[in-house]
Amino acid sequence: MRRLSLSKGFCAAAALGMPLTGCVQGPDYVKPLVEVPVQYRISPPADANHSRLATAAWWRGMSDPQLDALVREALAKNTDLKVATARVDEFAAILMGTKSQAYPQIGYDLSGGQTRLSEHKVPAFVDPLSTTFSAVLTASWEIDLWGRIRRETEAARANLLATEEARRGVILTIVSSVISSYVTLLDLDERLRIAEVTLQSRGEWVSLFRARLNRGYISDFEMTQAQAEYEATAAAIPDLKQAIATQENALSVLLGRNPGPIARDRTLDALTLPPVPASLPSDLLEQRPDILQAEQTLIASNALIGAARALYFPRITLTGFAGFASSALRSLFSGPSHTWSYTGDVAGPIFTGGGIKSANLQAEARRDQSLALYQKAIQNAFRDVDDSLADVQNSGDLHNILDRRVQSLQEGVRLATLRYDNGYADYLTVLDTERGLYNAQLSLTQARGDRYRAVISLYRALGGDWLQTPGSAHQ
Repeated sequence: MRRLSLSKGFCAAAALGMPLTGCVQGPDYVKPLVEVPVQYRISPPADANHSRLATAAWWRGMSDPQLDALVREALAKNTDLKVATARVDEFAAILMGTKSQAYPQIGYDLSGGQTRLSEHKVPAFVDPLSTTFSAVLTASWEIDLWGRIRRETEAARANLLATEEARRGVILTIVSSVISSYVTLLDLDERLRIAEVTLQSRGEWVSLFRARLNRGYISDFEMTQAQAEYEATAAAIPDLKQAIATQENALSVLLGRNPGPIARDRTLDALTLPPVPASLPSDLLEQRPDILQAEQTLIASNALIGAARALYFPRITLTGFAGFASSALRSLFSGPSHTWSYTGDVAGPIFTGGGIKSANLQAEARRDQSLALYQKAIQNAFRDVDDSLADVQNSGDLHNILDRRVQSLQEGVRLATLRYDNGYADYLTVLDTERGLYNAQLSLTQARGDRYRAVISLYRALGGDWLQTPGSAHQ
């Protein structure tokens, strides 16, 4: 891994005889050179979409208008996003305040006063009562000769951009969480439907066996088996209903609502599986918010080295005032009442006991930390993509295997029931085959949900294209 290359700063303006522009201290930022994998460990499927993630709202490909509405609602009302947006506004104000230091600070001062002296302390011909009025404009300006303010402004601008990337990261998390939660809700709906259909089927067996028991065609043992299997299926339904209610409440909070039900009229099977995106490794560096945030933090840390180095040099400040002063209000703005003054101030350190050196060492150490965190963010990003690609591949394989298993068990139940009706098999055979089908159907539904969730995780790992949202602040 090649390390960050940073220059030593420059004094081009001073070399050209422009002392007011001065020398900007500290290293100029140079984008780090990092090792990028040539390809992912797990390759996307051959039919993956090899175009860049250039179409906004990719989840619309799932063909569910209700899901689209939920995402829009979350982007408008989610409280975490409101906090992140407010933080962007805060850092924008900080940048404005930092930039203001480079401009003259102009103010005013209006005053009036009256004083009476003791008549025993002044001659008789002197009026002991005196009145003064003044109206003055004041101005001060720190000449940024060494670039301290420019470096602090550079750092503030980078911090603003880092906060904006953090906001985009919140959007990424919110949207992917809404979609994943919605898929999980449909997954639980399907499991509940399977349990209720199975319970109805086993209830019919119980009714049939009770009639046969009353006629003496079966034993109590077979009757208790049928009843026990019915109750086992019934016991799963309350847990599924509780899981659905919990999921609805969690999704409601994501949407910025109070906990409550979520309207939906689609089944998991009715959703269209989004295409698996294929992105070049370099794309990851250009669109993942956490990487872009880490780089802006590095830029800010690098700029603050220059601000710390400027502490070694004197601060040059010009101050002055111009206005009017008079003993009578009626003559305050007359020509003879003019007053003005200006001064120049140069203040610099001689001995600080290592304080300035400490500030420089701290700034350099923070830059090194930011560089390491930037490199770590890149490594974690490629790990996330590889993990998601493996999940997409393996969840797809598992779904296909379980689908074939369900088809086999459906045929097995049909044949076992036929054999039982014709006296060639006992009820235990039918029971075991039905139990296997029930469990396989539940596993298939979960695998189908996992397949959707894996693709959602992949879009999130690639940075998704939900980042370009209408009405987002500071785009």
